[in-house]
Amino acid sequence: MSSPIKSAEIKVMTQGLSHLGLTVSKLEQTTVFFIETLGWRLAGEKPTYPAKFVTDGKMFVTLWQVTDGDSAIQFDRKNNIGLHHLALAVSSKEDLEELHQRFKSVDGVVIEFGPELNGQGPTVHMMIREPSGNRIEFTYKP
Repeated sequence: MSSPIKSAEIKVMTQGLSHLGLTVSKLEQTTVFFIETLGWRLAGEKPTYPAKFVTDGKMFVTLWQVTDGDSAIQFDRKNNIGLHHLALAVSSKEDLEELHQRFKSVDGVVIEFGPELNGQGPTVHMMIREPSGNRIEFTYKP
């Protein structure tokens, strides 16, 4: 589909990410991961949904509990439409290394790969799956 309007002529009307909603199979365990492992805080919750809202002070993530976590179909990043992964920036290579060490001791966290250069660099990144299986990338760009 081609647009007759040149992209330089289109006014940008968005202002960054408001929040990201993740469907999770283990609401409590995933909430604990964000709070106790990443240092985020609980900003609110909706027990009747159920959902919890967590923040790092700059962005919010909504965690929505699936109806039946045992029968939920796990996301397949190569065959399903949807969120491939969430990428979070960290402020230093040392923070990235510290997170990697923390992840090794958190039940339910799967480390897909530890800190490594992203392509030729200079960005260093790593990828995990949080306790409900959502993929999260952590990146440091010097």
